[in-house]
Amino acid sequence: MCGIPQEIDFNDIRTTLQALYAIYDNCNSLHTNAYDEAITTPTEESVRRAMAIQLIINRELGLAKNENPLQGSFIIEELTDLVEEAVLSEFDRITERGGVLGAMETMYQRSRIQEESLYYETLKHTGEYPIIGVNTFLSSAPSPKRLWRIGDKGSPTVLPKEVIRATAEEKEAQIATVENLRAAYSAEAAKAIKDLQQAAIRNENMFAVLMEATKYCSLGQLTAAMFEVGGQYRRNM
Repeated sequence: MCGIPQEIDFNDIRTTLQALYAIYDNCNSLHTNAYDEAITTPTEESVRRAMAIQLIINRELGLAKNENPLQGSFIIEELTDLVEEAVLSEFDRITERGGVLGAMETMYQRSRIQEESLYYETLKHTGEYPIIGVNTFLSSAPSPKRLWRIGDKGSPTVLPKEVIRATAEEKEAQIATVENLRAAYSAEAAKAIKDLQQAAIRNENMFAVLMEATKYCSLGQLTAAMFEVGGQYRRNM
């Protein structure tokens, strides 16, 4: 939800409420997004604001000092039961298809993600799921800090004060780093890639082998190695 480019100033409000949802549900870890992530690499200002959300909830609000402060609330308990029931039902559907690997063979997980994404987009476009500044309570007046085209109606995409893009020098430096890595560990990389491919072919747990390979191989090398033994996914149109 926080990656909405229209009226990006509103993203901090969404992030704050989502952080509260997570804390009230006794989450183990929490990350708050920067409001301008939908447009650019987070700026120093936006990162500080995102961190401030956590600090204010944790140090000022007080409710986070009590673990699961809304325990016993009817709506919280009811929603928790509904979520647990939905999760267990999904596990049952995956089990019926032969587990995670069996379900992957029929692309069950991918199709479910696509269906849920389409459902969300449908609700957003019809307005059944209101998103302030995107499909309801739209702004009609242009502003110097916004992207605006003649004939547009509604809230435009808002540009942050600073849009971060990598310079040509930074890109060249990153390319040089990858080339140096490959040159320095060519022998080790070849062995690591072979071990990774063999683990994939034998249907073994690949995590430990993959972690070892990352010491000597670039992401591109690892990806190409897996494409060789497993093929590359192409979405059916």
